[in-house]
Amino acid sequence: MSGSLQGVRVLDLTAMISGPYCTRLLADMGAQVIKVEPPDGDLMRQRQPLREGADGTHSAYFGNLNAGKRSLCVDLRQEPGRVLVRELAAQSDVVVENFRPGVIARVGLDYAALVALNPNLVWCSISGFGQKGSESSRPAYAMIVHAMSGFDLANLAYQEGLDRPPNTGIFIADILSGTHAFGAICAALARRGMGGGGEFIDLAMMDAMLGLLPYEIAEAQFSGTKKRFLYRPTKARDGFVILAPVSQGNFEDMARAAGHAEWIAEPRFATNAAREKNWDELMAALDDWAADKSALECERAMTGGGVPCSRYLTVEDAMALPYAGERGTFSTVRDGAGEFKVTNAPFRMARAGNVGQTTVPTLGEGNRDLAAKLGRSPAEIARLEADGVLCGKR
Repeated sequence: MSGSLQGVRVLDLTAMISGPYCTRLLADMGAQVIKVEPPDGDLMRQRQPLREGADGTHSAYFGNLNAGKRSLCVDLRQEPGRVLVRELAAQSDVVVENFRPGVIARVGLDYAALVALNPNLVWCSISGFGQKGSESSRPAYAMIVHAMSGFDLANLAYQEGLDRPPNTGIFIADILSGTHAFGAICAALARRGMGGGGEFIDLAMMDAMLGLLPYEIAEAQFSGTKKRFLYRPTKARDGFVILAPVSQGNFEDMARAAGHAEWIAEPRFATNAAREKNWDELMAALDDWAADKSALECERAMTGGGVPCSRYLTVEDAMALPYAGERGTFSTVRDGAGEFKVTNAPFRMARAGNVGQTTVPTLGEGNRDLAAKLGRSPAEIARLEADGVLCGKR
């Protein structure tokens, strides 16, 4: 099956994580994505894990974010390079960029300049705090937005024994913003397909993170809100499990699976209100039940009884689950250092396939082909290379 965005061309002026994740999803849906990179390439090409190949080092991190794209390595400080990008924009359906507001205008590749060449262009700008306003020029990476949105302190309030916000290593704001950008672009393409014309999308990472906090946003507006109970790990003999007795039925199934059907009539636990009031006691009772069992035994007992439950797995463990193979969670791609797995888009469509990616672009691999398709002769391409306009792979 072909992807639902087959025939859509995307000019990818992004770097790092949020923009590349968005355009990777577009590529997974069949779009042709042309990634424009500076002479040294996207900085993510230098991020661990790095592996050695015959032609140098290759980043699997970069590969996960950019599989299925083409790479145009061009020096935008030179006018001939900017001309190439303008010509590509004139032939594209979508442009995505994630520079700080105003930066891309300095090289004459902003929305106003490119929409004049292509009025039906769908343009998406991803930034920390939006394109206008008092904070718009403020530099932002995911960890900055985590802190500023209240996410980190909200998360800290749910922890025990921590006296400072937790360290950051998973960049939620980037992936979340990239996902929202993907959805907004698809919506704009649908509108354009119904005669609505092009679109300018202004996506702020700060807004995306605030949208991740619906309970906390509500709580912040009403003083005196009773603190909600928290789901916490249950300690087994060799690890931890998490259980979610959300409903009355879940709780009763959990009590039976634990061999403690008497909990169902126990006044401290019999109703949702009683469990909330005595939540710590219920969690302690679960710890006692699990103490002499392995985490796997606990999981099997609970899932066998219809209780939402899981062991705490490593990412490596999760990748090895039969589920991943049955679901088609990963594709195997190849770069200059060999094969590795990358995630696929997390949704499946019955009639429009998820395009399984197989390759990661080397820096500038598309230079000559793309330049030729823009009408440059072999001699002109050689001159662009000699002048350092086209960079990367020769």
